[in-house]
Amino acid sequence: MTTRRTNGERTNGERTIVIGGGISGLATAALLARSGRDVVLLEKNDQLGGRAGLLERDGYRFDLGPSWYLMPEVFDHFFRLMGTSSAEQLDLVQLDPGYRVYSQGHAEPLDIAATREENVALFDRVEPGSGARLERYLDSAREVYELAKRRFLYTTFESLAPLMTRDVVTELPRFAKLFGTDLDTAAGTVVSDTRLRQVLGYPAVFLGSSPYTTPSMYHLMSHLDLEDGVFYPRGGFARVIEAIADVARDAGVRIVTGATVDRITTESRGRGLRRDTRVTGVRWTDQAGAEHIEQAEVVVSAADLHHTETRLLPPSLRTYPQSYWDRKTPGPGAVLLSLGVRGELPELLHHTLFFTSDWRTNFDAIGGDAPYIPDPASLYVCKPSATDDVAPDGHENLFVLVPIPAEPSLGGGDSDTIRAAGDRAIAQISEWAGIPDLAERIVVRHDVGPADFVDSINAWRGTMLGPAHTLAQSALFRAGNVSKRVDGLVYAGGSTIPGIGLPMCLISAELVVKRLNGDTSTEALPVPLPDGRS
Repeated sequence: MTTRRTNGERTNGERTIVIGGGISGLATAALLARSGRDVVLLEKNDQLGGRAGLLERDGYRFDLGPSWYLMPEVFDHFFRLMGTSSAEQLDLVQLDPGYRVYSQGHAEPLDIAATREENVALFDRVEPGSGARLERYLDSAREVYELAKRRFLYTTFESLAPLMTRDVVTELPRFAKLFGTDLDTAAGTVVSDTRLRQVLGYPAVFLGSSPYTTPSMYHLMSHLDLEDGVFYPRGGFARVIEAIADVARDAGVRIVTGATVDRITTESRGRGLRRDTRVTGVRWTDQAGAEHIEQAEVVVSAADLHHTETRLLPPSLRTYPQSYWDRKTPGPGAVLLSLGVRGELPELLHHTLFFTSDWRTNFDAIGGDAPYIPDPASLYVCKPSATDDVAPDGHENLFVLVPIPAEPSLGGGDSDTIRAAGDRAIAQISEWAGIPDLAERIVVRHDVGPADFVDSINAWRGTMLGPAHTLAQSALFRAGNVSKRVDGLVYAGGSTIPGIGLPMCLISAELVVKRLNGDTSTEALPVPLPDGRS
């Protein structure tokens, strides 16, 4: 066994270990290193990215996770904190149309445009008179979104006093209504057409939830896709991970892959009420099976929070023990298909959604008391080859996501259950989009199921996203980003505040900086972050 203090290029700052090389871990490490800390990042897999994985096979380049680039200003803010910008790091393309929707029982799809004006006109064509109501809905969505960015997304909730501002207090009656109404009900005040109502309710899936359990506060998401527009980074989301890893390394972060953390190490001092426990580092195992002790004053776990708390800490030091998780609701699991297809598929856009007519039954199947894999299923298809060079000439690249129960016993990509669900999804896409020979044209196929999420990223219950954004699991009710039992142990990632999704994970990295600095403000940090490197 080897024992060492972190040995980055600098030793003037506090030694800090970051567990997990997903987007939140990489961003956290980058920000802390720029602040002057001596940072090492430990990732158990050979590949960085976490849920934003990459598969390259036979000339195809498949993103294995996130595929919607929303809230572009959050990405740009992170890069500006690091002294650069999204424009310098990424090649962003706005998609127009933003996405296509096939609805069960309707022969023609709806194409959601890149601008608010076009989408208002679309709603009016489908349901005369709904355009004006959509205008008011989007006005509200924009207002709530801007207030959320200003007061709720960039706060650690360590103190509620900074939230008691005039703009927040004035909106309290409105917030009470938004938190007391579900997203589907709010959508129903705008439109009665099932297809349009589903367009307004679908953002709940981005939050790992259902429109029937997600507070209508999250109608703010419609501002993102119907007004701000949908973007795509050329090179895919693996390029986003690569860019963040690059700025982390440039800041001095030492990244170690193939490093499985087995234990967060601590020491206790004092007795009785004066007894306190402080982090001392981690114990990790390399791919050859050798154990290492890495010492540090601060440990940031950007790994799955359930795994961190229940596997890396002893029971006496757990802020969120198993009993906490037994009361929580996971986001959905998923069947993921990476498909290489011969020939072109004009029936599909870069983003295409397939919605069943009985949505409530579909969501109940995924997250109800007796969950099962729905058939037919509401599902999602990404065709990045519409925008990017990610497939051989004359071929298409498809990523198919079928939400299913978060249940590892359903198996991984090699299980009969997951393969059969994938077969049904392919048949459904074929029928609904009018591609009768789709199955015969598939030349590459890779399946992923809930058990694979457990194996690859230690995902709680095999969820593809993390804890769902129900009322009881949002904002200050979500797991905090600091251990209450171990000084110097902090958390980042989708399991903690502010929540699910790549932009939220970037913000969670910033919240680690604020937590360690004792910053209880609600605003995003000013750019650039002061350079503490000597």
